[in-house]
Amino acid sequence: MADKRKIRIREVGPRDGFQSWPEFVPTEQKLEVIRMLIDAGVQEMETTSFVSPKAIPQMRDAAEVLAGVPRAGCIHGPLVPNLKGATLALDNGADKLVVVISASDAHNLANVRRTINESLSDLKAIFELARQHGKPVVGSMAVAFGCPYQGDVPEDDVFRLADAYITGGAASVVLADTTGMATPPRVIKLVKGYARRFPETPYSLHFHNNRGTAMANLYAALEAGADTFDAALGGIGGCPNVPQAAGNLATEDVVYMLEDMGISTGIELEAIIAAARLLETIVGGPLPGQVIKC
Repeated sequence: MADKRKIRIREVGPRDGFQSWPEFVPTEQKLEVIRMLIDAGVQEMETTSFVSPKAIPQMRDAAEVLAGVPRAGCIHGPLVPNLKGATLALDNGADKLVVVISASDAHNLANVRRTINESLSDLKAIFELARQHGKPVVGSMAVAFGCPYQGDVPEDDVFRLADAYITGGAASVVLADTTGMATPPRVIKLVKGYARRFPETPYSLHFHNNRGTAMANLYAALEAGADTFDAALGGIGGCPNVPQAAGNLATEDVVYMLEDMGISTGIELEAIIAAARLLETIVGGPLPGQVIKC
């Protein structure tokens, strides 16, 4: 009998989800959710984000969150937008760094007030700092499937950014559908194109559900050979600089579908549903995820 196919899930709710919630979620409640995620079997997450508290006040407790998380069994990779954020993350015990640059200048300017080239100018110093600490870097490409300001993003622009990350020393990259503009044919084309261009560098798919196509896109990527996906507990999340942004794929929904397909995620379904229900209590309202409604 063939071995059961395995898929890796990168949990992004503690970063992407909590940063998009209108109210600040208290540190201890964030940590309670993170502990339940790890107990459910999550092995890697974007735990927080070292960004300006003026820009994203929901992440102002990044150092306290990273100091309080369980260290056994989970890789904690905070998102950092620049060298200052990278320095703070590493000083506070990050296991890896997640650097994000948009694949379109228009979105990068809205997101971090810098052009792509200006953001790239920081990369060499970030990679060098990470090497000094013995920590890997993940290069995330926002709006890889379309930009809310520019529209279509040429595939060559995505691959040019991927090449800059990989040449700099990125251990892996993230192809992010920040706007929810992706459809299955777009996903298949980009995934296969990436695999041809960069066969030695792992990648993750990060799908938002603005147009209701996120789960279909995951299935298409799965069929095209992808084996790592980002998901957020309860389906919360959304880029602050995408108009009418919707949430991410709900972790519990992804686990349910993949496990029913005979694909292992390493995450226990009932435990992840319990974590989603706790999160629903914390935020005080229904979440986009569907499995917890059953």
